[in-house]
Amino acid sequence: MLTDILPFRFELEATAIAGTSLWSLALYLSFSSLNAWVMEQLNRWFNFAGRLYTSTEEFEKTRPNREAQLALIASLFSIVPFLIIGGLCNWGVELSLGRSWAISMGILACMGCGVYELGRRDGRSD
Repeated sequence: MLTDILPFRFELEATAIAGTSLWSLALYLSFSSLNAWVMEQLNRWFNFAGRLYTSTEEFEKTRPNREAQLALIASLFSIVPFLIIGGLCNWGVELSLGRSWAISMGILACMGCGVYELGRRDGRSD
């Protein structure tokens, strides 16, 4: 399917995608305050860029819809740094422990970071 569109061929391994996704989820959970900061900065930048390319009256007229749309886009783009770092973590585990451990360590990292996040939220609520 992609070979019909793209003039070159590349291969993606399922274990690399799964391991990267697991590590990304673990990092996303454990660094939730960093995630919120990245999302806020992206939202501010998108709002600034939107103000540059529209007139003031048009910007104010479509403000509620635009802010909701840009918040969604910022939340989607905030995943990208975690995907990159998760890919590097997965690659490091594959190099050090072998390919068979990459997904297992990703699952363990997800469980550990999930427990950490639950404990952090419970501690904050007290």
